[in-house]
Amino acid sequence: MPESTSDEVRGTCFVVMGFGKKTDFESGRTLDLDKTYRNIIEPAAQAARLKCIRADDIVHSGVIDVWMYEQLLDADVVIADLSTSNNNAFYELGVRHALRPHTTIIIAEDGLKRLPFDINHIVVRQYHHLGEDIGYDEVMRFRKALTDAVNEILNSNPPQNDSPVYAFINGLKPPSRATKAGEPTMRGGVAGIDSKEFAFSAVPDLTVTRSANEPEAAGGSVVEGSAATATMLMKQVDEAQARGDFVTAKALLTTVRSLMKAQYPDRPEDPTLIQRLALVTYKSEYPNKRQALDEAAAVLKVLDPDTSNDTETLGLWGAIQKRSWEGTGDKSCLDHAVRAYGRGFYLRNDYYNGINLAYLLNERAANPDTRADAIADFVQAERIRKEVLSICEPLLNNKDLSEAGKYWVRATMAEAYVGLGDEDNARAKLEEAAMFSPQNWMKASTEEQLKKLRSLLTDSPLKYVQEG
Repeated sequence: MPESTSDEVRGTCFVVMGFGKKTDFESGRTLDLDKTYRNIIEPAAQAARLKCIRADDIVHSGVIDVWMYEQLLDADVVIADLSTSNNNAFYELGVRHALRPHTTIIIAEDGLKRLPFDINHIVVRQYHHLGEDIGYDEVMRFRKALTDAVNEILNSNPPQNDSPVYAFINGLKPPSRATKAGEPTMRGGVAGIDSKEFAFSAVPDLTVTRSANEPEAAGGSVVEGSAATATMLMKQVDEAQARGDFVTAKALLTTVRSLMKAQYPDRPEDPTLIQRLALVTYKSEYPNKRQALDEAAAVLKVLDPDTSNDTETLGLWGAIQKRSWEGTGDKSCLDHAVRAYGRGFYLRNDYYNGINLAYLLNERAANPDTRADAIADFVQAERIRKEVLSICEPLLNNKDLSEAGKYWVRATMAEAYVGLGDEDNARAKLEEAAMFSPQNWMKASTEEQLKKLRSLLTDSPLKYVQEG
């Protein structure tokens, strides 16, 4: 395709990748793939004058799989991000390679240690991801490299085969299809519809399901006809959560979940959506703490938290079980919480799971089956706090962390110092944390945890250990 001299869109770019925060279980790192899409891939495609589409942009009254396959066939360029070894991304890349001999670009975060044999001899462009964010210099470097790669493959005449299927099977011709009467004409690979304008027209009368006495979301109906889009709803979720309005956030996310189930009836639910819904559900405390916790547990059960290796799922499951223990005194809930946080901590040295594990070990030490159990849990809690401090220390100078991330690192260190009896350092870290504009619920959560921890530490079981 010759390069146009105008600013008009000259084709489409379909992006194959995961959504939200995903854990790479080989390296143990969790990457925010939405940051990759928004900060690198979409701007790079737009700089090459391509309309950029990702699967979560597509909402249509038909079966979503049809649109996905059409994009893999018709898109002028496909960019496949294989970071975190996403199974769907590998599958969709294979489909693209079978359908089109060229104009497919593969990228991956450079922490992806091993590519499968069938991929490791193909060009894979790599970028460096920090996990929660991507450094500015790396964003600008790789964005330009990706734009150059798109322009290169589009301007090649004849185009070069980047599909190993067509490279190794001589004489193979790509498939074509006949347009049926009444079928929408594909313009730029997206049936002439701007992905930014997709609306939930398939569900014109949708309203949020809530109990009779549950308050409506602020600002009126959550979904008014076909005007609301997934992007708009998620923006409202962000705003509601930022102001601590978890009832509204729960109502909005429940709506999004219903819509996604309608659009993807045969697919597993998106873990990121389930995790966030579970979080705002238990934090809403609606209609009361006990029912909110039970409902959040039911939501998260979809992700099999008892056997999951996803640290976000494990952290949420630990939080729900911890609060259930506090509300009921059921020792099994405390043990479930310890197990969840422990698994999350040891899988990838996650400081959030680690600091909560230490706290719960003190809880269990204060409610032991035997004195020996109390001493063992108390000592283990101290050891974990020292590990947490060593994990957090290098993060203090990480300028690429979000404001919230910078707050939580320091708040976590403050709690670790309190647990180790170092109130001076704890106070200093809390003062540092306050500089990063934490939301009210974040500060309240920290203060509540520290108050409970100090109470637990007043009666140390180590007094029963004889010296000498």
